[in-house]
Amino acid sequence: MSSDAEMAQYGPAAIYLRKPEKERIEAQNRPFDAKTACFVPDAKELYIKGIIQNREGGKATVQTEAGETVTVKDEECHPMNPPKYDKIEDMAMMSHLNEPSVLFNLKDRYAAWMIYTYSGLFCVTVNPYKCLGKKHMEVPPHIFSVSDNAYQNMLTDRENQSVLITGESGAGKTVNTKRVIQYFATIAVSGDKKKEAGMLEDQIISANPLLEAFGNAKTVRNDNSSRFGKFIRIHFGTTGKLASADIETYLLEKSRVTFQLVDERSYHIFYQVTTCHKPELIDMLLITTNPYDFPMISQGQISVASINDKEELEATDSAIDILGFTTDEKGSIYKMTGAVMHYGNMKFKQKQREEQAEPDGTEVADKVAYLMGLNSADLLKVLCYPRVKVGNEYITKGQTVQQVFMNSVLALAKSVYEKMFLWMVVRINQMLDTKQPLVSRPNIVLS
Repeated sequence: MSSDAEMAQYGPAAIYLRKPEKERIEAQNRPFDAKTACFVPDAKELYIKGIIQNREGGKATVQTEAGETVTVKDEECHPMNPPKYDKIEDMAMMSHLNEPSVLFNLKDRYAAWMIYTYSGLFCVTVNPYKCLGKKHMEVPPHIFSVSDNAYQNMLTDRENQSVLITGESGAGKTVNTKRVIQYFATIAVSGDKKKEAGMLEDQIISANPLLEAFGNAKTVRNDNSSRFGKFIRIHFGTTGKLASADIETYLLEKSRVTFQLVDERSYHIFYQVTTCHKPELIDMLLITTNPYDFPMISQGQISVASINDKEELEATDSAIDILGFTTDEKGSIYKMTGAVMHYGNMKFKQKQREEQAEPDGTEVADKVAYLMGLNSADLLKVLCYPRVKVGNEYITKGQTVQQVFMNSVLALAKSVYEKMFLWMVVRINQMLDTKQPLVSRPNIVLS
């Protein structure tokens, strides 16, 4: 265990890394009766600390910290660890590894902003929902340690390694995935030459802000929730340096493109482009700076307190450049985004004495067609009169106003967005593939 003098090198961050010597000594000298100290269930707090007063007939009488006396079954009376185990860094070292001991240890460490805790081979992370302002590179325990174990095992054993990052929404999967990638990109930099934009390590890191812009959104529980699954492979060369990487994505939530709950919002990119941080995008996409002008993306929230959309647009735009997209490809990405926004403004009306729908003006359709490189008349025709394959033949099918909007317009908007997202992933993989010889493939999985 590091002394206070050894921890002094971390400066103000030291208190967030490890208990000071004074606190450790006080804990060791604190009176403690291992036979009577326990945890008992509580309806409000889940578990509370107490002292066993009596055991009889398979039940225990316990006096809680609040001074109340409760009677519980023997099996509901969980033994407590000695005070020297308070805020322990590795819970596998506990004398009694039970549920309340784990919960209280995580709670006490979290209260001291010690968000990382080992449990044997696992690293448990409690999301602080804030930047702690301390050095991440050498924090014990830390997600970087898990990353380093995988890296060292790969070099030593020449075997593939896997890091599984899992948890409920808002637990911190996305951020910790970024930390693992950041570690590999730093420790296994592909060369000693001067760093330039577009190098492999920069591209691997830059894939995150781009995919987050188009694949993350605010939900009720998480302001930056990944709405797709992600499987990342980082390949290393014979010397342990970065060789290439590839990404697989799963189940993008297409419905969020056209519908959001009241306390949620659609994908971040829609709100980034309306910030006017890059005025040229407003003109290029034929949009306004007011998200409420686009019903498809304004059914819920349009801003998030914890997200600066102007700064995020800068990060997204920079990521596109670092990843090596051409100027035409970059323009097409933005134009497809604008086209999807315009789809929700398309209007249709019912023909007189018919159920068939027809366009109610062509201004919006003209914008969509321009952005997608289509003919406006052809676009409206296929929306109102789609061709359906029956047997070996195609027939033209008429549609009502509701059918056109629900079955054609919204479906097309979702499909265009999904195809664009998948195309970006393919292009990112092409740019991350350096064709170098591979020795091992540590896999980073975000579930």
